Amino acid sequence: MIGTAFLVALATLAVGLAFAYLLRLLPTVRLQLAGLAFLAVLLPLGAVLLSGWVMFHMGEDVKILAVTAASALTAVIAALVVARSIIGSIDRVRAAALELARGDLEARAAEGGPTEVAELATSFNEMGANLRRLFDSRRELVAWASHDLRTPLANMQAMLEALEDGLGAPEEYVPVLLEQVRALSLLVDDLFELARIDAGALTLELRRLPIAPVVSSTLRSIEAEARSRHVHLAADVNDDVTARFAPDKLERVLMNLLTNALRHTPSDGAVAVLVARRPDEVEVAVEDTGDGLDAEARERMFERFWRGDQSRSSRGAGLGLAIARGLVEAHGGRIWAEERDGGGARVCFTLPAG
Repeated sequence: MIGTAFLVALATLAVGLAFAYLLRLLPTVRLQLAGLAFLAVLLPLGAVLLSGWVMFHMGEDVKILAVTAASALTAVIAALVVARSIIGSIDRVRAAALELARGDLEARAAEGGPTEVAELATSFNEMGANLRRLFDSRRELVAWASHDLRTPLANMQAMLEALEDGLGAPEEYVPVLLEQVRALSLLVDDLFELARIDAGALTLELRRLPIAPVVSSTLRSIEAEARSRHVHLAADVNDDVTARFAPDKLERVLMNLLTNALRHTPSDGAVAVLVARRPDEVEVAVEDTGDGLDAEARERMFERFWRGDQSRSSRGAGLGLAIARGLVEAHGGRIWAEERDGGGARVCFTLPAG
């Protein structure tokens, strides 16, 4: 009897493994779940029937076998119901994915069903929202870049035509033309820098250097503009604080943040650069006494191509803070915005400690 039981168990295992392998070849999850339900019930039922044939010679205890068969049928039905529920949840995510693939950026999946499927739906919906923001940002980029290119080009064309017709003197128009060319060059440089960041083609040579000289140099660069706006500039950085960074890129980050802060600080306000040493990094903060940032600006002000009333100036394509984030992350740091104690905005970023 023991030998027979061992043979039945071995045969059941062999048949189960063979059918499990075949189930993996089925083309859809629906068929695989249905096949698994039948296999999970019919295989033990077959073993029971085989054992009954050995023990009862298929007739001496028909009631036991009938109850076993009824239980197996109930288990199959229950398994199919559960499988249908799982497939329904997956089908909803699949339908939303098809709508998104056809170009409907508002397509979202119902976040219900088993935990794994619900998490899949949540991730899909986050992806859809990110795609929508990306497309909106690209449309904003085209609109703002077209405007910022068209305006100086139109001005330059008008001034050149005036010079050509003898309606103006070169000494009057040439300085203005040079200013317009510089503005176009800055916009093109921003677009090129952002393209390099997006492509991952930006390589930095990080060196262990003190931060104070870079902060002082950047503040001197905007000192004239700050004086004309009656904004006080200040810095709090020790000469012995060092970090690993590329000097020209750090100056670009500081320039973008300081320019943004300066444009949103009223007369008789203040803009300050604060540098603090942390255990494994150096934190640099640019503070202003302006109107501060709303919730949307704090969340999105560093997104590529995004432009908002309180985190971007009315000039330019709104690329300065996006470039600052890309450069900080290329250094291995992070950047964020928060409210300043006492009012205003505070934009912070970190650098690896020297």
